[in-house]
Amino acid sequence: MILTVTLNTALDLTYAVPALVPHGSHRVTEVTERPGGKGVNVARVLSALGHTTVVTGFAGGSTGAVLRELLGALPQGPADALVTVAGNTRRTLAVVDRSTGDTTQLNEPGPHIDAGEWAAFLGTFRELLPEAEAVALCGSLPPGIHVGAYAELVRLARSAGVPVLLDTGGEPLRRGIAARPDLVKPNADELAQLTGAREPLRATCDARRRGARSVVASLGADGLLAVTPDGTFRAAPPSAVRGNPTGAGDSAVAGLLSALAEGLGWQDRLTRAVALSTATVLAPAAGEFDRAAYEDLLDRVTVEEHASAA
Repeated sequence: MILTVTLNTALDLTYAVPALVPHGSHRVTEVTERPGGKGVNVARVLSALGHTTVVTGFAGGSTGAVLRELLGALPQGPADALVTVAGNTRRTLAVVDRSTGDTTQLNEPGPHIDAGEWAAFLGTFRELLPEAEAVALCGSLPPGIHVGAYAELVRLARSAGVPVLLDTGGEPLRRGIAARPDLVKPNADELAQLTGAREPLRATCDARRRGARSVVASLGADGLLAVTPDGTFRAAPPSAVRGNPTGAGDSAVAGLLSALAEGLGWQDRLTRAVALSTATVLAPAAGEFDRAAYEDLLDRVTVEEHASAA
């Protein structure tokens, strides 16, 4: 099975409006409600691809109860190994402007996690590790969790011999990458904040020198840039698409992890990741992807290998 960790889970709400006008009153034409947080989104895509997946992290309060109910109702969805906490799970709100295809995102803070709740999670994580083919550590840290939390989890996964992917930003990324995860997947802003460089190849190579075995940088509509022990690769969709980009990076993580679990090489991993992330932009909500578009894109994503790497 593949284990995904979401320390800051969320109930994802998506509102669609004909046109988003600042300071105006809006009539919502469509509402979707989904269990969310980056690792939950990753797990949902992995499950849709046919992989056995377990979700762990935190959930609490009335919002956490709704999240777990929705997670349990998913057909062939990921298994729930979330740790119950006293605080209320956060909500995120995405407002989709139908006239432009643009999305405005509003994210609540997560619940405060105390020392006992963190200890309970560590116990669950250690119990799940022996069964895992791979682990994904995803998203922000809720209040109360120390900034070295992901570094601690990376070291635990490495000690168990389980490949680990880290997808976060800021100081948790800086600390986590020094613990030598197998893969990190920052976006362009996270990469620039980590390295101080805006040029993608330079920044990605710099990030790899900081400890990660491989770095796959998300370049938005331009696809992915990967610096790995096997070479440097750029992967891109055939064309840019308009839609809701929420969760596209999470789908890329699912593509990378699923292909890793299946023993595929880097070109196939990146092809799958770009196809999934692009197909997610075409879906109505995070954690979902347009399957027909995904299958079509698999033959149209371009992957180019570059001669130089860090």
